[in-house]
Amino acid sequence: MKLEKLRNIGISAHIDSGKTTLSERILFYTGRIHKIEEVRGDGAGATMDHMELEKERGITITSAATSVQWQGYPINLIDTPGHVDFTVEVERSLRVLDGAVLVLCSVGGVQSQSITVDRQMKRYQVPRLAFINKMDRTGANPRRVVQQLRDKLGADAFLAQLPIGAEDKFAGVIDLIDMTAIKFEGARGEIVNRYEIPADLQDEAEEARAAMLESLSMYSDEMMEKLLSEEEISNEMIHKVMREAVLAGATPVYLGSAYKDKGVQPLLDAVTRYLPSPIDREIKGRDPKDESKRIELKPDDDAPFVGMAFKIADDPFGQLTYMRIYQGTIEKGASYVNQRTGRKERFSRIVRMHSDKREEIDSASAGDIIAVMGIDSASGDTYAVERDFCTLESMFVPDPVIKVAVTPTSRADADKMAKALQRFRKEDPTFRVFTDDETNEILISGMGELHLDVYVERMRREYKVDVEVGAPKVSYREAPTAAIEFNHKYKKQTGGSGQYGHVVGKLLPTESDAEGSFEFEDKVVGGRIPKQYIPAVEKGFRDSLTKGPLAEYPVVGTKIILEDGTYHDVDSSEKSFYTCAQECFREYFKKASPVLLEPVMKVEIECPEDFQGPVVGNAISRRGLITSTESRDGISYIEAEVPLAETFGYATDLRSMTQGQGTFTMELLAYRRTPGNVQEEIIAKKKQQLVDAK
Repeated sequence: MKLEKLRNIGISAHIDSGKTTLSERILFYTGRIHKIEEVRGDGAGATMDHMELEKERGITITSAATSVQWQGYPINLIDTPGHVDFTVEVERSLRVLDGAVLVLCSVGGVQSQSITVDRQMKRYQVPRLAFINKMDRTGANPRRVVQQLRDKLGADAFLAQLPIGAEDKFAGVIDLIDMTAIKFEGARGEIVNRYEIPADLQDEAEEARAAMLESLSMYSDEMMEKLLSEEEISNEMIHKVMREAVLAGATPVYLGSAYKDKGVQPLLDAVTRYLPSPIDREIKGRDPKDESKRIELKPDDDAPFVGMAFKIADDPFGQLTYMRIYQGTIEKGASYVNQRTGRKERFSRIVRMHSDKREEIDSASAGDIIAVMGIDSASGDTYAVERDFCTLESMFVPDPVIKVAVTPTSRADADKMAKALQRFRKEDPTFRVFTDDETNEILISGMGELHLDVYVERMRREYKVDVEVGAPKVSYREAPTAAIEFNHKYKKQTGGSGQYGHVVGKLLPTESDAEGSFEFEDKVVGGRIPKQYIPAVEKGFRDSLTKGPLAEYPVVGTKIILEDGTYHDVDSSEKSFYTCAQECFREYFKKASPVLLEPVMKVEIECPEDFQGPVVGNAISRRGLITSTESRDGISYIEAEVPLAETFGYATDLRSMTQGQGTFTMELLAYRRTPGNVQEEIIAKKKQQLVDAK
C-alpha cells in the first residue's frame, strides 16, 4: 500500500443531512456492498447503522468505521452521528482522521450542529470538502448554502460544480474544471457519463468557473499572474492548486442527492484528489519526560510504533479498541506499552473493521485505522514500543449537562446494572456515573435527554436489566458576584495540643463557568503563614468547591487571594489550616452575593409556517429568548435560547403543537444567571430533598 494514496476520512454533519445515506452509496460504488439499504426506522437499516436501536430510530448513535477502495486509492471511512448528544463520537473520530466531508442539506444549509462540527474540524485542523446533499428537495438552493458557509462558518467556500436543474428536475452536475455535464445513469446511478454543457447553462458555468479560479488564485501567485494576463489555465494546474488550497483551509463545494444516487462518484474523485494522505499531515507527540518537548511523528513503517486508542467498544468476545497508527508497524501477538499506565499489553488479534463485521489481519502500519482485541485501555490512550516514549494530545471532552437517577427494580439486577454502567463509562467519556451522598441514588449524567435515553434502553436490551429512571436533574452551578474580604480564625482546644489556623484575604468572582475554574494566589509575605501550610489552605478552599453553600451545587468562577494570617508554633498544622480554609469558605461565600448559574441551550426549531405563533409562544413561556425567525418555502426556522430545566418533555409538546411536523435540535450554549424567583424555588426544593433524605 502506497501511503500517499491512503485517505482517512470522516463524514460529519447536522442531523438528517444524509451522512449515512451517503456512506451507503460510497460502499456500493466502491464494491464493498452489492445492495443498497436505506436509513429508515423499521429495523432494516443501513450497513453503517449496525445497532438495533439505530435501525429502529433511523439515527446514527455510534461512529462506524470501514475500509474501501476507489480507483486504486484505499480509503478508511468513518460515519459519525449528527445529534449533539453523541458529540464525543464526532470529536474522537476527527481527532484521528486526516480529512473530512462536511455534508449540508440543500434546504436547511448551515444548521446548529454544522457549526459544532465545523468547530471540531478547526480544533484538530482537519481539511475538508463540503457536499450539499438533497439537491432534489423542494427549495434546494446551493448558492445560499455556500453564502452561509462563508457568513456563519467563516469558510473560504466556493462551488466546484453547478447543478443541472433543481428540486424534482435535478438531473446531474456541471464539472467546473473540465467544463462537462455529468449525468448518472443505470439502475442505481452507477454509470457516470459526461456530455457537453447544455447551451442554456453555458454562460452561468463560465461565470461560476471564473469565480472558482478567483478563489483559488489566492493560494497561488502563478495562477494569479495567469488570470491577470488572461492566459489559459490548464486543468493540471487547477487540480494542483485546489489540493494546496484544501490543505490550507479552503472548502470546495460539491453537489448531489445521495438518496437519488447522484453526485457521489465525483465526490469520491475529489476525496482522492484533494484531501490529504497521512504524509501530508504534521503530527506531533509530547515527550513524557519533558512536557515542553515535541516529538514529530512520521508515517514511516520502519520507525518505532506510536498509536492512539480513540474509541472503545465492548462486544461478546471482549474489548475492541479502535486505534490509529501514526508511526511504525504492529504485529499480531506482539506486546506494546500503554503510555498512561506503563503496562505492557499483548495485541492478541488485529482486525480491520467493516461496520460491525471484522476481517483478521496479521499486521498494520503507519496511517492505518484498525481495531485491536484483548487489551485493556481507555479512550485517548497512547501506545508505543517502550515506556515513556511519546504521548499524544488527548481529545476535548465536553462536560455533561443533565443527570437522572437510575434504580434497578430488583437486587439481582443491581450487579448487572453496575456491569453495564462500568462498560458505558469506559466507552463514552461524556457519560458519567456517581452516587449521591445524601440520597444514595445512582446518578448518570450526559449530554442530553436522548443520550441518557439510549443508554437506559441499551441496559434493558443488552443486559436485560429493568431500571426505573427518575426525573431529569439539571447541573446547576454556584458563583460569587461580589468581591469580599475575609478574615477567619479557627481555634480548637481539647486536652493536649490544640488546633489553630488564621487566614486573611479576598474572594473575587472571575469570568468562567467551567468546573475546576478556581484560581488561588498566594500573597503572604514575611512568613506570616509558613510556606508548608499554604498548599493545605489551597486544598481546603478547592475541596469546598464541590458543594457550594447555596444549594450544594459545584462552585465556579472563584478566585482566592491569600494575603495574610497568623499561626501558632505548637497548635498549627496542615490539618488545622485545611479546616480553617473550609470553614472560611462556607461562611464568607454566602456574603459574596452568590447566584445559581443554569445551563442555557441553543434550540433550533423547524415547523410549518402555520404553527409559528404557538411554537414561538411556547418557547417564550419556557423562559426562552427568541434570537431569530426566518421563513422559507412555507417552513419556519426559529432559533431560541432556552434554559435546559425548561426543555424536558419538549419533543412531545412540539409534536402535539405542530401535528407531528415540527423538529428541533439543541446544544449547550452557555451557563447564565438564574432569575431570582427561580433561584429561590431551586434552593427551597434542594433543602426539602435534604430533609427528606435524612
